[in-house]
Amino acid sequence: MATLAIDQGTSGTTALVVEDDGSVVSVAERTLRPDYRAGGVVEQDPHELLQSVLEAGRQAARGHLIDVVSIANQGETVLAWDQESGRPLSPAIVWQDSRAQSVCDRLIDSRDEVAERTGLVLDPYFSAPKMTWLRENITRHGVVTTTDTWLLHALTGAFVTDVTTASRSLLMDVDQRCWDSELLRTFGLSDETLPRIVNCDEMVGVTTMLGDPVPVAGVIVDQQAALLAERCLGPGMVKCTYGTGAFLLANTGDYAIRSTSGLTSSVAWVTKDESAYCLDGQVFTASSAVRWLVDVGLLSAAVDLDVASAADADGVMAMPALAGLGAPWWRSEAQARLTGLHLGVQPGSIVRAVLEGIAAQVAVLCAAMSRDMQHPIDSLRVDGGLTRSRVLMQAQADLLQVPVEVYPSAHATAMGAASLGRLAIHPELPLNEAVWNWEPEARFEPQWSRDRADDMLGQWMALAVAT
Repeated sequence: MATLAIDQGTSGTTALVVEDDGSVVSVAERTLRPDYRAGGVVEQDPHELLQSVLEAGRQAARGHLIDVVSIANQGETVLAWDQESGRPLSPAIVWQDSRAQSVCDRLIDSRDEVAERTGLVLDPYFSAPKMTWLRENITRHGVVTTTDTWLLHALTGAFVTDVTTASRSLLMDVDQRCWDSELLRTFGLSDETLPRIVNCDEMVGVTTMLGDPVPVAGVIVDQQAALLAERCLGPGMVKCTYGTGAFLLANTGDYAIRSTSGLTSSVAWVTKDESAYCLDGQVFTASSAVRWLVDVGLLSAAVDLDVASAADADGVMAMPALAGLGAPWWRSEAQARLTGLHLGVQPGSIVRAVLEGIAAQVAVLCAAMSRDMQHPIDSLRVDGGLTRSRVLMQAQADLLQVPVEVYPSAHATAMGAASLGRLAIHPELPLNEAVWNWEPEARFEPQWSRDRADDMLGQWMALAVAT
């Protein structure tokens, strides 16, 4: 059996062909670059999203017999489109877009009720405020959904979304796992036609757009896919993905914890036999902060990150909030800051400070997660492009004071989707057998003392408070 697993992300689309033993026999990638503009605008061309899926999928599948197509998606990105023709009626409003802050501001009195029903925070990061803003400012025509629904419709004709993506919308009752009529009224979306919510291992249709007819099954939001791939299958197991942003998730078992520390709860996965919830925290800029370093000339290319990074930050500290602050602050208006600059500072020290700033944000999220779960985090599993940076991974271990274990593939998200496709084709398998085993590619042990780590985090938190 071979699965064509497609990870449609913010910065690109990756397609893998994964054999039944977990070996990856083909990889194809297409780069995407969102349109970042003043005023919190972050948009993508829906046609480019679909084209990247088709091109990467067809290239990866060429010469292979595919049994199932699985898809992971970028989560909270939304668009309006015509349900009959499939034609987009708006740009894709990316999860980083903050224009819907005005929607959240006027609904502030509903904040506690929204949090209780959804496990989430009233913030423009999530889908519903962007959907409302899109309806009020771009178009009233067609349907408005997350990008996964549009892509699945383009591939199969189905009108569905998976339960993990729905749980990121602010429109789903997180305990009942269904659309909530009260939430729809709150956001002024009661008249919307919403997709059917499906399980992650459910067969949603057949596609002929990637070659021969093949079923589509194994649909999940990207961060939950990585949590699954890294075998965080039991309560308390934690992973962080370092992609466009950095996303920390912890498996919380069979119920959704209501965070008291500024984190969010959503569905980790639902299959025919089992379900799980997760706590998560979000750093909105990780590799996008590195791309900024390249754009402003402080770094020649992302691959030179460790070479360019100085041995220390020379007193510079960075709050790389280039797209606002996510958990636990939830301040979409926050701006990035650099402090400690002096005439002797070299570009490499700024590069180092930005990496340490990313690691510090993740460390703050880990502390919040420990409080909510009421037990310490004793190790961190990690994946994503920035895990290639030994400087960042060592900084992460130093600030967390726990080992950091690097997933051996750059494609954890696609591998998580592939395991769900495997589960759909082999329904006799339990989930823990459908997910492939792995050994860390690298393991980083803390080198700093606890006092040094606490001092650094204390200084960084003072900067965060002032941001």
